[in-house]
Amino acid sequence: MNIQSAPSGLPHNLFAYSFTRKAPGEGQPAPHVIWLTGLSAAGKSTIVDGLNPVLQGRGLRTCILDGDSVRSGLCRDLGFSDHDREENVRRVAEVAALMADAGLTVMVALISPTYACRHYARSIIGTERFVEVFVDAPLAVAEARDPKGLYRRARQGEIRGFTGIDSAYEPPVCPELHIHSDRTSVAEAVGMIDDWLRRSRGE
Repeated sequence: MNIQSAPSGLPHNLFAYSFTRKAPGEGQPAPHVIWLTGLSAAGKSTIVDGLNPVLQGRGLRTCILDGDSVRSGLCRDLGFSDHDREENVRRVAEVAALMADAGLTVMVALISPTYACRHYARSIIGTERFVEVFVDAPLAVAEARDPKGLYRRARQGEIRGFTGIDSAYEPPVCPELHIHSDRTSVAEAVGMIDDWLRRSRGE
C-alpha cells in the first residue's frame, strides 16, 4: 500500500494515499492553472470570461474559480483579515490543483495580494503547472472603473482593509505574463495568455 503520513501540523491520524498520477497522453495538452492576480477592477474576471471560450474552442476542458464566487460558497466562512485572506488563497489553490489533476485547464481570478500567498499557491499547484498573470491596472484606473462601488465605499470608511486603499497589494516580481490592462484590450490580453500556453506546449 502506498500511504504517506500527513504533513506536519495536521492530525496524526490522517494518512494520505499516494495515488498514481497518469501523465497526459500523446497529443493531449498538459493542464495548467492560470492564476490572474491584480487589484479589484483590474480586469481579471473580464479577461477570464474572454479566455474561456477561446480555450474551449481549442478542445481544452476548462474551469473558472473567481474570487467573488468562491467567497459566496467555498470560502463563505472567511473574513478579510490577513489570516483569512491567506486561507482563501490556500483553499482556492488546493481546489485548482485537484482540478488540474483531473486534466482541466483552470483559470483563477483572485486578488491574492501578497508575494507569500501567491508563492504558497504555486507550491500547492506545482510550478510546472502554475502560470502567474499580473493584470496590472494603476489604482487610479481601477478606482475610476469601480463597477461594484467598492472603492467608493472604502474611501468612505464603509469597508476596512480594502486592497489598494488601506491594505497593501504586492505586485508580482517575475510573473509569467504581465498585462497592462489600462492600455491592453481584453482581446489582446486573451491573445497574450493563449499564445503563452501554445508556446509552453510547443504548438
